[in-house]
Amino acid sequence: MTENIKLGLRENWLQFSILVIVNAFVGGMVGLERTIFPEFAEAEFGVASTTAILSFIVAFGITKALTNYFTGKLANRFGRKNLLVLGWLFAIPIPFILMNATNWNWVVFANILLGINQGLTWSSTVVMKIDLVGEKNRGTAMGINEFAGYFAVGVVALITGFIAQKYGITPYPFYLGIAISIIGLLLSIFFVKDTRVFVSKEQESSKTEEFKNVFVETTFKDKTLSSVTQAGLVNNLNDGMIWGLLPILLLSFNYDAKNIGIIAAIYPAVWGIGQLFTGRMADFYSKKKMLFIGMLLQGFAIMLIPFFTEFYQLASISTILGLGTALVYPTFLSAIADATHPQQRAESIGVFRLWRDLGYAIGAILSGIIADVFGIEYAVLSIGAITILSSLVIQFRMPSLQNR
Repeated sequence: MTENIKLGLRENWLQFSILVIVNAFVGGMVGLERTIFPEFAEAEFGVASTTAILSFIVAFGITKALTNYFTGKLANRFGRKNLLVLGWLFAIPIPFILMNATNWNWVVFANILLGINQGLTWSSTVVMKIDLVGEKNRGTAMGINEFAGYFAVGVVALITGFIAQKYGITPYPFYLGIAISIIGLLLSIFFVKDTRVFVSKEQESSKTEEFKNVFVETTFKDKTLSSVTQAGLVNNLNDGMIWGLLPILLLSFNYDAKNIGIIAAIYPAVWGIGQLFTGRMADFYSKKKMLFIGMLLQGFAIMLIPFFTEFYQLASISTILGLGTALVYPTFLSAIADATHPQQRAESIGVFRLWRDLGYAIGAILSGIIADVFGIEYAVLSIGAITILSSLVIQFRMPSLQNR
């Protein structure tokens, strides 16, 4: 059955390229909200509390985290493609709900659907690309995958900022979401092929032992997997804070929607483009060093935000934050894949992505409470300090084994 199957990026370039395009549309769905939501919340619904505004990120984070886990758990049973198509079906109603929402609860509900969409679609494309390339090009594959997704986040965030500046916060920015969701669904139905057979091929030569309990090993016991998992959680914890609080902070500095869109877009755009290079690096350089330096860069960049108000200063900080995130994001997934058996890989990635995306909810809740009680500046500094501590966990707990 697996005789004619060949693993590798070059050998499977066409299917890989289709998945890259699909993942760009997946990222675009998140980019819809990146720039305009704080202003959308206050202008349309009178929601001014940072904690209340961040509630949509909490709903998104928890839902996406749980969906990630079940996508990984069910990928071998139901097939990657089927879960991918299902994820796009959840995306279709989102822009229509946002355009016609009569109260904030509808916005939260739309973000629950977005969390399900992202958990199913992004997790499926990640696992499918790793299936296709095998061991040799995992870092490169993840760099390209995450580049496509997060560069699209930045591009759509920028576009929605310009649309909102010219035509208003609603409904025009959300028309873009209708197009993204429909095209993503059609691409997935007609052009994507399932990749489960590639797992069977890789299993023939794999020397990695199977775990008795994938969840426990990935979360707590295995020093490599658990170190990567905690860093993933903290990475998205600080991203949740940036997503929710940075536009609010910029509004307090009297920036308009256009300039907020530019600053907010630089971070995911640099993050996205950078992964084309850092993903390749993860195939050759120490994954441990890349994770440590990346988390440390993120922490220091975040700590600088409250002390600078000029546009170019904040744009530079956003660039540094993007570089730090680019170093770690594809490396997370490559390290998880390296440390698990092919048959357990989808589940282990699902567990990692469960904890990683719970970071959105934890970061939004934590930073929102601190911001409401002590001020946004203290919230930003607190999240920066936690990120630096996470880099130290990588440095002192994660083993320095081979290319890990």
